[in-house]
Order: sequence, then C-alpha cells, then structure tokens
Amino acid sequence: MHRTDTPPVLVTGATGRVGRVVIDLLLDAGVPVRALTRRAEAAATLPPKVEVFLGDLTAPESLDPALTGAGAVLLVWTAPPQTAAAVVERLAAHVRRVVFLSSPHRTPHPFFQQPNPMAVLHADIERHIAASDLESTIIRPGMFASNSLAWWAPAIRAGEVVRWPYGAAASAPVDDRDIAAVAARTLHLDGYAGGDYVLTGPESLTHAEQVGLIADALGHPIAFEEMTPDEFRRLSEGTAPRSVVDMLLTAWSSAVGQPAYLTDTVADILGTAPRTFRQWAADHATAFTEAS
Repeated sequence: MHRTDTPPVLVTGATGRVGRVVIDLLLDAGVPVRALTRRAEAAATLPPKVEVFLGDLTAPESLDPALTGAGAVLLVWTAPPQTAAAVVERLAAHVRRVVFLSSPHRTPHPFFQQPNPMAVLHADIERHIAASDLESTIIRPGMFASNSLAWWAPAIRAGEVVRWPYGAAASAPVDDRDIAAVAARTLHLDGYAGGDYVLTGPESLTHAEQVGLIADALGHPIAFEEMTPDEFRRLSEGTAPRSVVDMLLTAWSSAVGQPAYLTDTVADILGTAPRTFRQWAADHATAFTEAS
C-alpha cells in the first residue's frame, strides 16, 4: 500500500541498472513512484503501480508534468551536458530533495583521479545543485560489479580465454543492488540532506581475481591472459569513445600495486554489510552462461 501522506518520488534512469531496482525498493517501502522515460514502450518493463511520464533531459520543459507534486527526484544523468543547468533549475522549482548519482571524482585515490569527461560533467551538475535551494544527497559509487558482464561475459559464454589489460589492477566492485538500496533510503527517509557518500564493495580485488571468482561461481576454471593497452584500444574502437578508453587504461595502470579505495558507507547507511563480489557473481552466474 502507498502511504497517502507521502509525495511521490520521481526516478530518472528508471529502466537502468540502478533506477529499476530503486523503483522496486521504494514501492516495497510504500512510497509512490513516478518514472521518467523517453520512450513509451519502456513503460512495459515497469511495475503497474508506477506512474510513467514521458520526458527527456535534453528538453527540460518536458519534465514539468512529472515534477509537479513530486517530493524528491533520483537524478541519473543520461544526456549531453548542455541542459544540465536548466534541468536543475526545473527540479528546484518543483521538488524539495534531489539524490544525484555521481562518481567518486573527489576521492584522492589515483584510480579516481584520471582525466574523465564524465567526472567533469558530474562536477558541473553538482555545482548547479549546490547553487540551488534543493536539499541534496550525492551518491558516488565506485566500479560497478555489473561492469564485468559487459567486459568478460561474451568471452566466458563462448568458452574463450578472458583477455584484459592490467590484470593486477585492483578495484572494489560495488553491487548495483547496494547502490540502489542506498539511493532508495536517502530518497524517502530524512537525515541524509547534505550527505556525500562514496560507495564501494567490501574488498580490494584485481581484475584477475574477479575473473577467478566468476569461475568459482560457474564451477569451472576460466583462463585469464594479459592484453596490452594498445590491443585494448584497437578492440575498443567503435564501442566506446577514445577518451573513455584512455581514461580506463590510465586508471587501471595507476591501480596496479596498491589496494583499492574502500569505504564502510554501505554498511553505515543500510545497517548490513555490502554484498561481496563472490556473492554478486553467484547471483548472476546465469548471465555468464546465457546470452542476454
């Protein structure tokens, strides 16, 4: 049952890997939910209790119907940067609270300090939010555990060797479900205004160790071979912007030989330990054996 005294929460990025889980968690908590989507057909994947609005971050005025009467917004930026200021202005005119899914670009660990166009965009949006009258919470997840699906699942499904650069580069993959749980909690409960939270998994793991844990989940060994950075650049052509590829390679290079940056934030906010990468791999084992 929805709590009748609670204004709805608007979720942008509603069909994405964080937003979609946030919707379920808010509904479970009895919070009325609105979803913003650019395509009407995307609504078919959302629960029937969700009120769906068509809108686009590149057209800020299109957000007004979804924002009118809402109490809070989960902002997941999925558009070019040009309209960021106008979107934040629209949010401030309608709602009291925004939770922004950003990145750990302020974190002093070298892994997060590489030139990164996405970090520049996130910092710009944060400045607009800080200059507004919005109550804000900034959530900064590190490396998503689910990145491994895009990176390694195709080779694993094909029974091939996983070839990847900087096998000794360490990160602390955070489960998408833990990111979503923190976002949901900060959206509908008081006490998190002004919060700035870096979210990580509970352990430092190299790329090679992560592939090993996926192998454990599948019950068979997976061979891992080092790929050169230049080979990674060639294979990435056409699939990712060159600036992103260079940023990743520089970040991974800087992470070799030192443990990943770890925080206790997930446990502090949720009251439960963050999921391990081993648990994530076990829960998603079929994604490494069946084509999506």
